[in-house]
Amino acid sequence: MSPRPNQPERRTGETLVVQIAAKLRAAIQQGGFAPGDKLPTESQLVSAHGVSRTVIREALASLRTDGLVEARQGAGVFVLPPPARPAHGFQGVDFERLSSVIEMLELRSAVEIEAAGLAALRRAPQQEELILAAHARIASLAAAGEATAGADFELHLAIAQATNNHRFVEFLGLIGEAMIPRRALDKTQPDAATLTATQIHAEHGKIVEAISMGDEEAARAAMRAHLRGSQQRYKAALHGML
Repeated sequence: MSPRPNQPERRTGETLVVQIAAKLRAAIQQGGFAPGDKLPTESQLVSAHGVSRTVIREALASLRTDGLVEARQGAGVFVLPPPARPAHGFQGVDFERLSSVIEMLELRSAVEIEAAGLAALRRAPQQEELILAAHARIASLAAAGEATAGADFELHLAIAQATNNHRFVEFLGLIGEAMIPRRALDKTQPDAATLTATQIHAEHGKIVEAISMGDEEAARAAMRAHLRGSQQRYKAALHGML
């Protein structure tokens, strides 16, 4: 039997609840629904997405857990303002101290390797598009001779969002762009930064490809290789070996 119109295609390891929650989350995060807006009713969402009312209710419950919406009795479900970023997250990353950078990269490894695997399993089409767009933007900036560290952060954040577990996004948000040690190289060692950006873009390509193919283990392996490579490159840069 052919799927009903607008019914999301089921992917291996990805439930309809995750798919619908991802679509609604992306719509909120991309400005389709502003803070204070009322989401469509359950009946409207059922009709729009071609799924059961139970799926819609569970997807909305996921958004409530993430703090993106709230249900108001008798009125509906409303979008909440984005949570304020804590004033103090991971502070004191000293890019001139190798130990400080390695500590941050090791912490990222503990979180982002798993995030890459989950993204491969759970990504929704819109989230995959964001990952591909972020990767393409890095290439565009590099070709123009511009700094890519900010776009690098956007790519890792897009991967975290594709886990459909907002805690990964919160973690990267706490660290912010300080998680990208190449920002220091962009200023102090531009030649080394250019070479590093080329190497990193190739590694990013393997991560993005594995996620796009839905290969959980390959995505984890590619992220592990990327973060380990970052440690080695930064050691070499600090010691003037590049």
